[in-house]
Amino acid sequence: MEKAYDLVIRGGTVVDGTGAPGFEADVAVKDGAVAAVGRIAGSGADEIDARGKLVIPGFVDIHTHYDGQATWDERMQPSSWHGVTTVVMGNCGVGFAPCRPDDHDRLIRLMEGVEDIPFPVLAEGLPWNWESYPDYLDGLSKRRFDVDVGSQLPHAALRVYVMGQRGVDREPATEADIHAMAAIAKRSMEAGALGFGTSRTLNHRSSDGSPIATLTAGEDELTGIAMGMAAANAGVLQVVSDFNDPVEEFAMLRRVVAASGRPLSFSLLQSPRDPDQWKLMLDQMSDAKAAGLSIRAQVATRPVGVLFGLELTANPFSTYPTYREIAKLSLAERVARLRDPDFRARLLADEPDSGRAPGLSPARAWDRIFPMGLESPDYEPTPDQSIAARAAARGVDPRALALDHMLDGGAGGGRGMLYLPLLNYAGANLDHVLTMLQHDCVVPGLSDGGAHVGMICDGSFPTTNLVHWTRDRTRGPKLPLEKMVKGQCRDTAETVGLFERGLIAAGYRADLNVIDYDRLTLKAPQVAYDLPTGGRRLIQRAEGYEATIVAGQVTYRDGAPTGALPGRLLRGAQASPTAMAAE
Repeated sequence: MEKAYDLVIRGGTVVDGTGAPGFEADVAVKDGAVAAVGRIAGSGADEIDARGKLVIPGFVDIHTHYDGQATWDERMQPSSWHGVTTVVMGNCGVGFAPCRPDDHDRLIRLMEGVEDIPFPVLAEGLPWNWESYPDYLDGLSKRRFDVDVGSQLPHAALRVYVMGQRGVDREPATEADIHAMAAIAKRSMEAGALGFGTSRTLNHRSSDGSPIATLTAGEDELTGIAMGMAAANAGVLQVVSDFNDPVEEFAMLRRVVAASGRPLSFSLLQSPRDPDQWKLMLDQMSDAKAAGLSIRAQVATRPVGVLFGLELTANPFSTYPTYREIAKLSLAERVARLRDPDFRARLLADEPDSGRAPGLSPARAWDRIFPMGLESPDYEPTPDQSIAARAAARGVDPRALALDHMLDGGAGGGRGMLYLPLLNYAGANLDHVLTMLQHDCVVPGLSDGGAHVGMICDGSFPTTNLVHWTRDRTRGPKLPLEKMVKGQCRDTAETVGLFERGLIAAGYRADLNVIDYDRLTLKAPQVAYDLPTGGRRLIQRAEGYEATIVAGQVTYRDGAPTGALPGRLLRGAQASPTAMAAE
């Protein structure tokens, strides 16, 4: 006998994404959508016993960099290990379309520098079966994934495509250049881009050290592109900026939004250079909202920092001449040399030949560097856990302690990692993040899933949102589970125009998670060599996700893939079931 539903999840505590308190209910799924929520009499072809478990919508991660990975891989890991069912890429202005054949290496070098994805990985992995942005989407539309994938038009690629070397050299765009970029933006939105991403930060550089081509793009250029989007009546604007003049920069972005009518989101982080600037940004967003403008901030829910290790892109000794003698040896050979008493003594007596060792400013910021544990990493560490404090308590050189942790910490064998929070941690706590997350114009974001593969692994942000912010935080107030689920599911979906997901209600897309909340645990980062050419990347897993469901199909059970790949390319904004029914 034919079953009434494709899937029924029975007896779980449903936290539905609206922000309302959880309630016990069954969830029935049919044809990729939620069919009913309540007491379900009919049976499902597949059933999940969720008694004692959470049932929540799939997470929507709107700040990733899977632009390359999506062309060669079916699984958007690590994000899909963490309950994410929708990812949006093309952020920060970097990506691979549009692109002329002669510019392939140029865009690879940019992604290598900005997002720390090695040149050989991209050169081998990218099929380059496109030139225009619509062609790129057409290629992705033929692929199958474990999540839905949305894409944004990247400004750097667009600028180079239209302006060539003038764009790379950051020359002002001419009226003809702006007209051409606007026309491409219009066609890209019509082809299915969710939006347009740009970067205005000096932190984003090509691997040759040159700043990103979009750094100084003028207001006329940004407005012209936004007006191209307006002509298509589609797309959101995404911006990362240094906000060196926060009032004028925000005012400029506000004018772009007012002129075009397109919504905008920007990256908001606490910088140690101006630890209270985020308060001004929140106030300016509130003023913009009161004026009827749609501007939101994407906020990282833990410190944004880097991981150091002998197996990673950098370690605290990378710029020491003595270490450079062994830098090109295999990991095992380097570990052997670093254990040699004579070499160790010479290294610890050495000095860096650069005032700014990779990721370190100053070069010996031992009071801000923490050992990364093997289990349940602490992303709100206390000062007494720093390398400097631990070394002082033991009466040893902090450099020696850091070296010992890299050699023997974690899984051992030279695989220990150190953690340096760079942003969002000026006060050595996350109290400011708590305030940001309670603002009505803020959404969780900035995971950078798929990027910074040798220094960062923040695709696990969604798990931090539940584990740390709603259950385990001890250094200050927590947030209600219902609020965090709404933020990472419904609010993020709405930010990029995906109104048919992020809620558990009849007619909405059946992207779901069944979670053993008490058992939910974030594991420590590890290194894997599974990129094209055997390239290295950081990965991070979790325990407690009993099932992740995309379009009604179970994609993961207890963290293991089922083989189902229901994810597809998303083309453009998606209307809510209510809006569709009214048409």
